[in-house]
Amino acid sequence: MSLKRREFLLFLGAGASTYAIGSQFGVDRFGNAAAAESGTQLAAAAERIGFEPVKVPLPLEFEGLSAAEQMQAYSSFEVIDGPVIPDGYTADFIGAWGDVIGDSRFGYNNDFLSFVETGPDEGLLTINFEYISGGAWMQSYQRVLGKSLPFQEVIDIAALNDGEINAFALPDSNPLKQQIVAIAKEAFTDQGIGVVSVERNANGNWVRTNSKFDRRITGISGLDDGRYLRATGPSVAIFLKSDKLGYDDGLGNRIIGTFQNCAGGTTPWGTILSAEENFQDQVHEPVKADGSAFDPSETPFVMTAGSVDGRGNVFGLSGNKYGWMVEVDPANANDYGVKHTWLGRYRHEAVGVRAVAGKPLAVYSGCDRRGGHLYKFVSTDCVKDVTDKANSLLMEAGMLYGAKFEADGTGRWIALTPDTPVDPVLPSTVVPRNGTPLVKLPNRDRAAGGIENTTTDDEARSFARKFSTLGDLYIGNNRAEKQGAILIDAHYAASAAGVTCTARPEDTDVAADGTLYIAFTSGSPGGDGGPDQRIFQGPNGETPYEFGWIMKLQEDGNDPASVTFRWEMFALGGTPAEGGLGFSNPDNLEIDRNGNLWMVTDMSTSKHNSTQDPRGVFGNNSVWFIPTSGPEAGQAFPFAIGPMECEVCGPTLTRDSTTLFLAFQHPGERNGIRKDMAATTLEIKMQTTNGQDFVQARVVPTGSNWPGKQPNDPPRPGVIAVRRIDGNPLSSLT
Repeated sequence: MSLKRREFLLFLGAGASTYAIGSQFGVDRFGNAAAAESGTQLAAAAERIGFEPVKVPLPLEFEGLSAAEQMQAYSSFEVIDGPVIPDGYTADFIGAWGDVIGDSRFGYNNDFLSFVETGPDEGLLTINFEYISGGAWMQSYQRVLGKSLPFQEVIDIAALNDGEINAFALPDSNPLKQQIVAIAKEAFTDQGIGVVSVERNANGNWVRTNSKFDRRITGISGLDDGRYLRATGPSVAIFLKSDKLGYDDGLGNRIIGTFQNCAGGTTPWGTILSAEENFQDQVHEPVKADGSAFDPSETPFVMTAGSVDGRGNVFGLSGNKYGWMVEVDPANANDYGVKHTWLGRYRHEAVGVRAVAGKPLAVYSGCDRRGGHLYKFVSTDCVKDVTDKANSLLMEAGMLYGAKFEADGTGRWIALTPDTPVDPVLPSTVVPRNGTPLVKLPNRDRAAGGIENTTTDDEARSFARKFSTLGDLYIGNNRAEKQGAILIDAHYAASAAGVTCTARPEDTDVAADGTLYIAFTSGSPGGDGGPDQRIFQGPNGETPYEFGWIMKLQEDGNDPASVTFRWEMFALGGTPAEGGLGFSNPDNLEIDRNGNLWMVTDMSTSKHNSTQDPRGVFGNNSVWFIPTSGPEAGQAFPFAIGPMECEVCGPTLTRDSTTLFLAFQHPGERNGIRKDMAATTLEIKMQTTNGQDFVQARVVPTGSNWPGKQPNDPPRPGVIAVRRIDGNPLSSLT
């Protein structure tokens, strides 16, 4: 391949290594004279945005190439196992799985990042550690951490029962239970939240400083160390009540750990909100009619060659205590987190906070599942000083709402209260899977609790005839207990109230003018349901549309507490030939000081560089810059590409927009360690921007060696800080 590319240069630094990463383009990013002559449009765009976009595997409109030039320039492509960023930029390596943090370690699959500045060129970087990729984690565990666990022994025993073991029922003295406890503790240690202190040194490099604030909040905090988390809001009444219909862990308002921490957000007063997403992988999600948990045996411990899940089972964790939004003050070394139950329990993916002096606080979040909902919490009291840490108390009283979208671009917020009428989502409105639509509702057998599948409108209408209000669905000794139960069962309660099923809302971010941006990652249906087919359509009205959207939502009257809003799609995923902007599956968002969007993608690992799936054309997950005003408004420019088989996560900017922190999650998730720099050449079916077919020869590494980059190095999830070498803002538009 004729493309010029600078590989990593590793410099030893004082506390962190620095990766100087060049663009994969040289003087001619297309490798041929004809394309270079046609590159004036690209050069003009690069000058306006202040960086030369990196070359992704498919041709994009702004490059200004003819169809013939596209076919020539993209006839071959080499995928790189490592971050690719523009020329003139470098990346400082912050840390990776196994590195020391306080009295613990850097966890696995780092996701959301938050940077809270504590002074010029210094601050506290908070990191979510979402989950472990079971196969890659076990393969690299001994090499990275220098100790061993009885993985194969437990896998062999679990295989006798399809990989499942009800470890909760085993006596503590049982040797198998002791082995499971050891494995589960280590896996939970690699989940949760971490705080690390960083600074920019005299050379401009970001390095760790290992201050007193560095600490971990893990999936088992409180189990052995007394560092329990606590909760606020109505659902506390469920945790404390003595006459539960279901399981009682005996801990009252104390909570062991936080896990599956995916995205999050930073409050204007300097705390972080960490979102517990796919908690159902570790504990049981459905609850009893009073909001109490099912017995831990309902979600057994699962161990196979590729997974280590159901880990709450062995510790007897109460499922209703997970799936919340966790607030942590990184500047308080003794703060190990509080779960605000007024924000609802569901598969939280992100959070956007809007604090306006004299107005109620608004907190937005999405439930990242197929058919999940968009939510807004509105506080009872008003914000006084937006930077006052007392604003955290505002999340202890208010109301949770779900968004009802209308096809005409309007919408309203439905309050999730005991008085809210039952008006279920009709299955006919959602995108069907294999011809059958699905909406999950609370089980109409309230004595049994849990959930039921609804596949026809007649079933939904029958449900509505049986229950008039949400208060009829949930059991409590008083209104507060019913409200607490509704919040614990928020997703299913919202479906019962008619809140719109959406296309996996993976991030919510609020601009300075109050505009809410929402990344809807995938329009395909699945085992949890599907999106509303009247709202989530492709450029030609097609459903399902897999490639995703970014939506703009504006509250009527620009009031955080408004109960009505307007919405429109701002950016569309997909190939240019299909009407998209050239990316697929938008995920985390970040808004810079001028209101422009930075976005990362989350294509499923199995679809990267696939010859069988339409998403294969997009290559690896990547980072994009999307201006929101000016001549480039609504266009998307690729800024970076991630290592092999990883998800790029957690984009967060310094206040001056000179540094972009990025997390690379699960490199090597599918093929594990890249052995002897192995690669394969694939034939990928492609299209030019105007839809002409051609085939690309693509060289794809097999597995990953990032961040070490040496042959046979184990892949480790990690964090970098991307900056311009000259110290200027990342883009001339920031």
